[in-house]
Amino acid sequence: MSRFILGVTGASGAIYATRTAMHLKRLGHHVTALVTEPAKGVLAYEGQDALYDFVDERPDVNDFFAECASGSADYAGMAVVPCSMGTLGRIAGGTSDNLLVRSADVCLKERRPLVVVPREMPFNLNHLDCMARLARMGGVVIPAAPHFYDKPATIEELADTVVAKVLAHLKALPEGAEIVRPWDGSRC
Repeated sequence: MSRFILGVTGASGAIYATRTAMHLKRLGHHVTALVTEPAKGVLAYEGQDALYDFVDERPDVNDFFAECASGSADYAGMAVVPCSMGTLGRIAGGTSDNLLVRSADVCLKERRPLVVVPREMPFNLNHLDCMARLARMGGVVIPAAPHFYDKPATIEELADTVVAKVLAHLKALPEGAEIVRPWDGSRC
């Protein structure tokens, strides 16, 4: 069992956070959720309060004494799902004004996997610059852009096409485990 940090911001797309937490728990991982104040409102508004059912601990996002604020804490990586552009900009700029951004900064400095899932669109030049800066620092940017080649039948299956990429880049999937079938080209 590995320990992962899940950052949740106020961007729309709370289903991605819930599905990420659910799959991490189903795979036997420990989930520490860092939920911003705007995210709490979005989770409630979008009907995704079930996120909390899949979380092992939820430190206050302003508690810089929480374990995940330290590089000596044993976390396998972090995903910020969904990631607002404001949070992405603060991560890319190294402005640790809350525990979520500080934890992302720790992952970068310790060379642990950091995945951000921006949900806003279209991207302006500042958004793209911040994404490029984050990628140069070792972070992985996975926009919430689901695929349709598996013909998802539910919104949950559609969201899982993004979540599967997140978990793969966190290296959270054990050998042989899959959330969605990988593309093999034979279905054309």
